[in-house]
Amino acid sequence: MKPWLCLVFFTSAFLIWHAEAEFFTSIGQMTDLIYAEKDLVQSLKEYIRAEETKLSQIKSWAEKMDVLTSKSTSDPEGYLAHPVNAYKLVKRLNTDWLELENLVLQDTTNGFITNLTIQRQFFPTEEDETGAAKALMRLQDTYKLDPETLSRGNLPGTKYRSSLTVSDCFGMGKTAYNDGDYYHTVLWMEQALKQHDEGEDTTVSKVEILDYLSYAVFQFGDLHRAMELTRRLISLDSTHERAGSNLRYFEKLLEKEREKPSNKTVATTEPVVQSGAYERPLDYLPERDIYEALCRGEGVKMTPQRQKRLFCRYHDGNRNPHLLIAPFKEEDEWDSPHIVRYYDVMSDEEIEKIKQLAKPKLARATVRDPKTGVLTVASYRVSKSSWLEEDDDPVVAKVNQRMQQITGLTVKTAELLQVANYGMGGQYEPHFDFSRRPFDSTLKSEGNRLATFLNYKDEPDAFKRLGTGNRVATFLNYMSDVEAGGATVFPDFGAAIWPKKGTAVFWYNLFRSGEGDYRTRHAACPVLVGCKWVSNKWFHERGNEFLRPCGRTEVD
Repeated sequence: MKPWLCLVFFTSAFLIWHAEAEFFTSIGQMTDLIYAEKDLVQSLKEYIRAEETKLSQIKSWAEKMDVLTSKSTSDPEGYLAHPVNAYKLVKRLNTDWLELENLVLQDTTNGFITNLTIQRQFFPTEEDETGAAKALMRLQDTYKLDPETLSRGNLPGTKYRSSLTVSDCFGMGKTAYNDGDYYHTVLWMEQALKQHDEGEDTTVSKVEILDYLSYAVFQFGDLHRAMELTRRLISLDSTHERAGSNLRYFEKLLEKEREKPSNKTVATTEPVVQSGAYERPLDYLPERDIYEALCRGEGVKMTPQRQKRLFCRYHDGNRNPHLLIAPFKEEDEWDSPHIVRYYDVMSDEEIEKIKQLAKPKLARATVRDPKTGVLTVASYRVSKSSWLEEDDDPVVAKVNQRMQQITGLTVKTAELLQVANYGMGGQYEPHFDFSRRPFDSTLKSEGNRLATFLNYKDEPDAFKRLGTGNRVATFLNYMSDVEAGGATVFPDFGAAIWPKKGTAVFWYNLFRSGEGDYRTRHAACPVLVGCKWVSNKWFHERGNEFLRPCGRTEVD
């Protein structure tokens, strides 16, 4: 295939996306970058072949002229005594050397540069690179991976090995630094320096690394180490003005600290250290430690007593005629709240069709701002999603009907089938699927205790405009296996559910009274290795009043 034909093909494929495609949020769409890069490599090879052909012609001419001039310069008059030699000399200088000049000036880069220029507008952006770097840091934190492990690519379940260079580690540290994240700046600059000290070939200098590292260490209040690193920097580059200025500033600070009472000195100069490293700062998520522990498979509260209450059975949808002959295999994942898993819910063919339909529509997944009710993107939800209607393909209607048969709930008032693909370190931090209604001061404290405690009077009813009530239940289809990470976890009661292709999990978000079950706050853990695809159906209250009638108490 000619380069320009490749260009037309791949460009047309890219035109379906916005220039700022946020590739890092979807592994599914990132796969297309693989083919785009392959096309660029092919174009580059075409350019190299053209250059080699040109250089071969120039070399051949040079060799021929070298032989000829060696002969002519040995006896110029004798050489020119032959009229043919005289004629050819004039002709060469008037015509042949001009042709060689045109050959040398011939631009063989045109095809490659044109291809690169056109495709560059569809390349990942600075936002993508920053997002990808933060994704690696997220994996590092969630799964307690040290920079060495990530840099060497020693991850479980990986089919292909890959490692980070000094330049890569330095880039990670710069991303963290620019974000004011000095914790990760220190970790990655230290790794860059370590690999540099080991003799790895790189264009990044130790001076550059030490410049960032010394200042980041200073931000943790570790004056002694900041001075040590700055002195090392100055020993490598004595003319470094900022380092000299910093060192004088650090020395003044240290002198002031020494003049203070000893009990205060410790408090101001001693850095917060944990296990030989600076302590990771606290953030906005109160259950961060519990959530991340569950993602690692730690702290799961599956006791022997609870295990005894979990069973497997065949499920016929309360004797649904469609399921009597071929019931689904149902397995209890948790007892209270009751979470079940169904097996063989979607075939491989159906999964591939759903992915095929969803992929062109994938867009950055959004969350609803609890104050304004407006949909917006957020760093705590890293994925792309699309919504499929039954008119899109018969397989969508078939899957919807199957979920209705399994749950006994109507899909008439349910939301469209949402398909999501998680990107690098793809996750959705702890959240509720249901809309938290305004605070009810009359709610019994012995009823939904968490609802009494959590006052959401400022949060608007997210589903009011739909007119279908709240999200009564969630049906989550796993459409891929995940080599490592990617669990669905429930921090409130300590459950972790791992993806299995073709299975689905189901739980109710509301009690029969219509009050939200705040125990169902859940999260999608970051994907460590693999590509995670899911689809889900949110069933709403309207139309299910008699299919799931009210109970006798608020918490039935």
